[in-house]
Amino acid sequence: MGFFLAAVLMMLVFLTIFLGVRIVPQGYKFVVQRLGKYHKTLNPGLNFVIPYLDTIAYRVLTKDISLDIPSQEVITKDNAVIMTNAIAFISIIDPPKAVYGIDNYSIAITNLVQTSLRSIVGEMNLDDALSSRDMIKTRLKEAISDDVAAWGIVVKTVEIQDIKPSQTMQMAMEQQAAAERTRRAAITEAEGKKAAAVLNAEGAKEAAIRESEGNLEASRRDAEAKMILADATREAIARVTAAIGDKQLPATYLLGEQYVKAVRDLSASGNAKMVVLPSDVLQAVKGLLGK
Repeated sequence: MGFFLAAVLMMLVFLTIFLGVRIVPQGYKFVVQRLGKYHKTLNPGLNFVIPYLDTIAYRVLTKDISLDIPSQEVITKDNAVIMTNAIAFISIIDPPKAVYGIDNYSIAITNLVQTSLRSIVGEMNLDDALSSRDMIKTRLKEAISDDVAAWGIVVKTVEIQDIKPSQTMQMAMEQQAAAERTRRAAITEAEGKKAAAVLNAEGAKEAAIRESEGNLEASRRDAEAKMILADATREAIARVTAAIGDKQLPATYLLGEQYVKAVRDLSASGNAKMVVLPSDVLQAVKGLLGK
């Protein structure tokens, strides 16, 4: 009987020592409750508690924790639907607040990030949302830091993993891009036709100018030729007048010469059937002079 009592006492001693000694691993902190109320927080290493009164209520991880934020649909300011998800890195610096301040800090932070992300992207247009990932990340961290601080948690960073248009939006954008390419091709073709028409018009204009210049030059040369011919005629009349000394006879002579030449050309024409010559050519020429 005495041996049995000694054995029970020995087991009770060992159990008491076991319950009174707590070893906390690195990266954790234990929250101790005494009679159902928060008592203290055990840091990593060897710790002692009062057996049967103190209990380890929570084992809290103090290393950085990554929270994967599920993908969700977000509507932008210009009513475009995009898909986005993120990952948040947090660290618990006050374990009692983390376990007593919120029922489940992981779910709470996940919901908070999703809500803030919808709010931030909802204030941006589609193009800004797709090209401003760093700005969204910064604003998202600022938006949730104050809220999670009340839970004894620090947000190290929030990274936007994906931000892209929804499948329906992608199809609409592809159709829009195809329509834009078609429009540009039509504009390019029209501009090509316009340039060709302009070149053709300029070519026709240049040809008309050159033709006019050619006609002008020809007329000018023809006028010069007539002036030269008139000078030659005047010179001839002057010489004939000087040689004969009569004022009417030279003109009669030259007119008669032209008259004879005209009659000769008329007789050589294929349409001429009969040529009638005056019997007195000299009088006929004088008649032309009104004499």
